[in-house]
Amino acid sequence: MPQNKIILGSEEWCSFPELGIPAIKARVDSGAKTSALHAINIAPFIKDGENWVKFDINPIQNNLKTVIHCEAKLIDKRIVKSSSGFREQRYVISANLKIGNDAWEIEMTLTNRDSMGFRMLLGREAMSGRILVDPEQKYLLGQTSTESLKELYINSVPNKRGLRIGVLASNPELYSNKRIMEAGEMRGHEMHFLNIKECYMKLDADKPEIHYRGGKILDNFDAIIPRIRPSITFYGCALTRQFEAMKVYCLNSAAAITQSRDKLFSLQLLLHHGVDIPTTGFANSPLDTDDLIKMVGGSPLIVKLLEGTQGKGVVLAETKKAAESVINAFKSLNANILVQEFIKEANGKDLRLFVVDGKVVAAIQREAAAGEFRANIHMGGTASIIKPTAEEKKIAIKAAKAMDLKVAGVDIIRSSKGPLLLEVNSSPGLEGIEGATNKDIAGEMIKAIEKNFKIKESESVS
Repeated sequence: MPQNKIILGSEEWCSFPELGIPAIKARVDSGAKTSALHAINIAPFIKDGENWVKFDINPIQNNLKTVIHCEAKLIDKRIVKSSSGFREQRYVISANLKIGNDAWEIEMTLTNRDSMGFRMLLGREAMSGRILVDPEQKYLLGQTSTESLKELYINSVPNKRGLRIGVLASNPELYSNKRIMEAGEMRGHEMHFLNIKECYMKLDADKPEIHYRGGKILDNFDAIIPRIRPSITFYGCALTRQFEAMKVYCLNSAAAITQSRDKLFSLQLLLHHGVDIPTTGFANSPLDTDDLIKMVGGSPLIVKLLEGTQGKGVVLAETKKAAESVINAFKSLNANILVQEFIKEANGKDLRLFVVDGKVVAAIQREAAAGEFRANIHMGGTASIIKPTAEEKKIAIKAAKAMDLKVAGVDIIRSSKGPLLLEVNSSPGLEGIEGATNKDIAGEMIKAIEKNFKIKESESVS
C-alpha cells in the first residue's frame, strides 16, 4: 500500500479556507464521480470582467442559523441528473480543500443538499492519486466537537429579526412546509408550524381569537403562510379569514385561495382577464352528452372532476365512445364535470411557472411518465429546467394577478394556438421545482412577507 496517500474513513471533517468555511462534514464516496457542496441563493455575477458565482451555505447539518456567504470564480455549468431523478443545471467552482494536514484544489458542483445527510460530498475525481478509503472507518483524521463548531462559526449566526411567521398547514414533514420553515429561520424569523386541525376559533366582533391545542391563544403573529390541502379548503380558509380579521398579514388571502380552488369560477375569472385556456365545457349530469363532446372539438378529450387535484379525477378519453362512458359514469355520481379539448401537440408536457409577488421566480417543464398523459410530479412525471417565453411569463403573472394570489403555481401548455393556461394552484409544491432549478423559492416567499413589512435585505440576514 502506497504510504504517501491519505487514508480516510467514509465520513471526515474538512475545510475550505478560501470560502470562509472552517469546518464541514463530508461524505467520502468513491462511487460518486464529482464532488458537490451544499449551496442556496446561488447567483452568478461579473467580477473584474470574469464570471463568478455567489451563494450561501449552512455548513452544519440541521443548523439553519449558521450562514456563510461565499463567492467563487465560475469554472463551468453542467446538467446533472440528481439522485431523485431531476435534471438540474449546476454551477461548478474550484476551491482549496484542506483535510488533515494536506490541501489541494478540487472542483465541486453547487446544489441544495438539504435532503441529504451531508453538506459536502467528496467524489473520486477529487480523491484520485491522493486518497485511499476505508469504508468501515469514520473520522480517521479527528472529530470536531459541537463546542468547537460554535467557536469556529461564532460570527456566522444571523441577527434575530422580529417577525413571527406561522405556516398554516397539515403535515410538518412535507418537503414544502419544511423548506418554508427553514427559509424563514435562516432569514432570522421566528417560525411556527400551525396544524390546521389543531386550531379552533372564537368569533367575536371586538376580539376575534384563534386557539391552538391545549387552549393556547395564537396572538402576536405578524404573518401567516397558508398551505391548505384541497380536502380541507373550507376549514383552512375559515382559519385564514380569522387571522385576517385579527389583522395578521396572510401571504395568500382566504378569498384568493377559495376562488382558485373553484375550477370553474377560476377559469371564468381568467377568461374575463384575457387569459386563453383550452376550449372547455361544463355540465352537471348533462342529458346531451353528444353536444358536450362536440363543444370541445370531439375526441380525444379530457374529462375532469371539479374537486380533483394533483392529476386525480382527470381522465383522457381517446374515443367518442370512451368519452361517453366516462361522462355517463360521472353522471351517476351526480358530479360537476369539466370537459376540455386535448392538446395532442403538447406530447404529455406542460410548464409550471412559480409566481411570487408578481414575478416569475422559477419555471420547469414537466413531462409525463411513459404511458401517462398527466405531467404532475406526483403522478411520476419528471421535471427539467426550461426558459419560458416572454408571453408565457406574461400569462403566468396575469393569471396570478387575476386570482389575487401572491404565491401561485401556474400551469401552462404549449399548443399550436400558442400558450394556454391549464390551472392556477394556490399552494404549489416546492420539491420538484426547487430540485430541478436549484433555486431558493421558499426564500422568495419569505422575502415577499419582508417586503410587505418593508424589511430590507440587509436587515433580515446578517
